[in-house]
Amino acid sequence: MSIAIMQPYFFPYFAYFQLMHTVDVFVIADDLNYIKNGFINKNSILLNNQVFKISLQLKAASQNKLINEIEVGENGSTLLETIRRTYRKAPYFEDVFPMIEKILLSKEKNLSKYLGNSLFTIARYLDIPVKILYLSEIEKDNELRLDERIYDVCKKLNKMHYVNSIGGQSLYKKEMFLKHGIQLSFIQSNEIIYKQYNNVFIPNLSIIDVLMFNSKSHLNEMLNAYSLV
Repeated sequence: MSIAIMQPYFFPYFAYFQLMHTVDVFVIADDLNYIKNGFINKNSILLNNQVFKISLQLKAASQNKLINEIEVGENGSTLLETIRRTYRKAPYFEDVFPMIEKILLSKEKNLSKYLGNSLFTIARYLDIPVKILYLSEIEKDNELRLDERIYDVCKKLNKMHYVNSIGGQSLYKKEMFLKHGIQLSFIQSNEIIYKQYNNVFIPNLSIIDVLMFNSKSHLNEMLNAYSLV
């Protein structure tokens, strides 16, 4: 039985959902400090065949605040119009846009819940049967270091296989997890390429771009295009 713990991101890249697809329980790390200029409220879409940055407006955001202590601003409708103009000719626009609209126009103002709702909604669209929890709602010792907190949460939830993104290889060591009886794996995504508007593929964009250009069946194939190392 496996688990992943990740900060919530704003319409994250596709590998984030592959990680979600890999585990039984996905924990949104909402009680960690907000990171300025990260992916918590920023991402990229395709505009005029170029990378275009989008940013969710926040109120009084600070790296001294936890993610769940920050409120969402008022630019949801502006972002929605940008996405509509950008992707209105994409093949799966009619399927995907109502979902994006529902997410961006949500009345939820707490950043962690707003992002959590987004992740849950997209996971449901992708038919990912994962259980999603918030780290702040799990009883644990918050005085522990981050790695020690992970061991603690795994044991509390009786999940003894922890899966992390491939970038975590520089942070976590398998032998340290094994000392606590926990197996550690990293998800290595296969190369993801799909047809966009023209013949030049632009990688590493938001999940919005992936959804707009790929059918449900192709998305399912892509979700399984990874290995655990």
